[in-house]
Amino acid sequence: MRIPIALELYSVRDDLRQDACGTLKAVADMGYAGVEFAGPPAHSASFLRGLLEEVGLACCGWHTSFDMVREDKLEATISLNREVGNRRIIVPGLPADRVGTRAKWLEMAEFFNRLADKLAPYDMVTGYHNHNTEFTPLDGENPWDTFFSNTDRRVIMQLDTGNAVSGGGDPVAILRKYPGRARTVHLKPYASSAARIDPQKGFRAPIGEDESPWADIFAACETIGGADWYIVEYESDAYPPLEAVKRCLDGLRAMGK
Repeated sequence: MRIPIALELYSVRDDLRQDACGTLKAVADMGYAGVEFAGPPAHSASFLRGLLEEVGLACCGWHTSFDMVREDKLEATISLNREVGNRRIIVPGLPADRVGTRAKWLEMAEFFNRLADKLAPYDMVTGYHNHNTEFTPLDGENPWDTFFSNTDRRVIMQLDTGNAVSGGGDPVAILRKYPGRARTVHLKPYASSAARIDPQKGFRAPIGEDESPWADIFAACETIGGADWYIVEYESDAYPPLEAVKRCLDGLRAMGK
């Protein structure tokens, strides 16, 4: 089965803020099957759900701050996501004071295990999304390995391919090391040769024009990774946001996705 492709809405955040209806319709018209929200909602959950239904987009996730999955705010977070029709609550990074040592990463792993237990009765799951620092050894081990070697399989490993490579990680090796954990995968383009000149330039080329080993990444996702969704994320200012994410989707279509 073909894995559906969604857009991480952080990629078009300014357009979304100015015109939610027009932006989501444009994303749907490009051919995206779903979206992943990021950050605090700018509209009510009922409005967003109605809008998604109107334009024909699924909600495949929501990037949710660590603060919003703590005990005192979890009930509100669950309510928001249930109403919008999302069951994947993904945390995109952790506060610096929570991850300064390997021991603290182990504490976070246990926190996410407990969070998975709390979400299970609502048919919801949690997950963690990487930046680049998770692949720099800390007390003898990469934080990524510390975390995912000590979390329940229910905790989604949302691998961001471009961020991983920029931090020295190998997306294909990571997918193979944790079979079945990458339920949603962020497809972020990256060109290492450009990054050697300027780290930010590594993210400028859209998917299909970058240097990511896409064929190998797709093969790993579709055989052992367990992917249910591919999620495009583009953060460079090389192109206007809506043009950039269309270029990325066109690049994926050219590869048969």
